This record gives sequence, structure tokens and C-alpha cells, in this order.
Amino acid sequence: MKAKILEKDITVGVFSSSSPISATVPVRYERGVQYLKSRGYHVINGQLYGKKDSYRSGSIIERAEEFNQLLYNDDIQILMASIGGNNTNSILPYIDYEYLKKHPKIIVGYSDTTALLLAIYEKTGLITFYGPAVASSFGELPPFVDWTFDNFHLMMKGNMRFPYCYEKPSVWTDKFINWNEQSRSKEQYENDWICVSPGVCQGRLIGGNLNTMEGFFGTEYMPEIKKGDILFLEDSLKDACTIERSFSLLKLAGIFEKVDGIILGKHEKFDDNGTGKCPYEILLEVMGDVSIPILADFDCCHTHPMLTLPIGCYVTLDATHKKVILMESPLINN
Repeated sequence: MKAKILEKDITVGVFSSSSPISATVPVRYERGVQYLKSRGYHVINGQLYGKKDSYRSGSIIERAEEFNQLLYNDDIQILMASIGGNNTNSILPYIDYEYLKKHPKIIVGYSDTTALLLAIYEKTGLITFYGPAVASSFGELPPFVDWTFDNFHLMMKGNMRFPYCYEKPSVWTDKFINWNEQSRSKEQYENDWICVSPGVCQGRLIGGNLNTMEGFFGTEYMPEIKKGDILFLEDSLKDACTIERSFSLLKLAGIFEKVDGIILGKHEKFDDNGTGKCPYEILLEVMGDVSIPILADFDCCHTHPMLTLPIGCYVTLDATHKKVILMESPLINN
């Protein structure tokens, strides 16, 4: 199931399924809102805007209700996360999946929002979007925010020709500047995607933030990873010890024997624990004798800029030539 391509007026409803970013760092959140407005989007804040309940934006029921109320609003075409966090999995039993089946909308976010994106895909079959969030993505400064927006907007407006080959950004950054103090663009690093294991494969794209997936893996809200799928994984601010454990969960579950290829996103501020190893080297060790195409350092993750990936669409992974090709439109014509 697919939502409709957006044509004229576009309205975004913003939900906070975990962290209360509009209350804790309002300058970053408001900059994101103003950026979207400057690019022609209308923005409606969810009912937890400006609210804070300790580490979260509200109770479990309040957070689910905020999402559902935005879903019921006929003026809204896109539901976008304000940011991620750690507890989106808590609200999964309370989302109105039946309504969403009848009234499909574009759902977008990343990081902890992985739980919601995958649960919606599993429960409804609706293509969801691993893409930008209001504060963390659109609260960034140019030029990175512009590049993130351009790819997202191109997809939302249906202006891509398929098959669509993702264009590698020339530069990237994971430079940290305090969000309350940032007034300048971040340092730029020369960009490259890494062919870890060569080969070409085609399949359904599934995955997201691995740390978040661990919070509902094996439940009714996690889609079954099937034979022939292309698995997308990314993580942020973790160390070598942690990601070996996370990759090993997939190994023990037999995932690497099922999927035909892996896209590994850049890891923001990775701590190698003094090993000198990067994430894909740890992945290879955990995978053992499984040999499939792997492309690493893809730009759909916590770094900037961010490319938008539709969960559930068919893609071609050409690891040899460092290409990811979207084979179908993730949206339908009106």
C-alpha cells in the first residue's frame, strides 16, 4: 500500500513519540519548523508540542494519542517525527492501524522512529519513509539541510524517474556543535561509499536503526525479514562492543542467511574501543562465512546530509559500483 504523491499545498503534522525536543531545545526545533515553512510546507504541531515528562514528551498513551490525532486530521498529508529518542516502541500497541489502512498517509522519521515505521509497515503494508526529522534534520544549517530537503522533496512530489539511482553527496559531516549554540555550518568531509563485498542483488528494502529494532525484534510489530530482502542498517553513538552484540543478534536469528544484500549507513561518532576496527569490519567477523553484497557508509543515517529511503520498496543494490537504485515509486498518483 502506498500514500499519494503530493501536489500543491503540503501540510506536515509533527509528532514526538519519544524525546521532548520542542521543550528541551526549542531553538533547534523552531529552526526546523521555519525551514519547512520557508520551502513552502505548512506545519501543524502535535498536542505534545512544548511539553516534557522527564525523559519523554508525554505518557505512553499521550504520545500514541498525539500520533493518532494527527492521523485523523484531514488537512495533514505527512506525519513527521520531531526527533527520535528511546521509547517509541512503547506506543506501538495503541496506534490506529485500521484507520491508517483506510486513509494512508506519508510517515517519515528515523532513529527511534524505526519502531513506528516498521510497525506500520507490518500492520498495514503501507510504505513508510526512513528520512528526515524536523529538529535533527531540518534544524541543521545550510548547506547540509538543503541537500537533505532536496532529496526528500523530490520523492514527496513524485519528481523522480524510475529506476532512480541515488546520487552520492560530495561531502558529509558528523561534526557536533551544541544545538543551543550553533550559529555556523558544520565542517565538511569528503564523501565516499564503501564496497565491502562486491555483487549485485535486487529485493525488498527492510530495516532501519538496529539499536531500536532490538526493542521490538521478534514481536508482532516487527516485519519478518524474508529470503531475498535487502537489509538496511544504521546506528549512532555506539561502540565496537555494542555493535558486535547487535550484529550477533541478527546472526543468531538467521537473518544473514536470508537477506541477499546489506546497506550499512554511516555510524555517527563511532567508538572503536581502541580496536582500530570500523563497523563493517565487525559486521564481517560476525557474519562469518556468509558472502553477500555489502555497501557501507551510505548516507541515510544520523549524519548529514540524509537521503530518504522508502521501507518496503524494491531496490537494486550494486555494491561493486557503489550504487543503490530505487526500482519503483514509493507513492501513487492521485
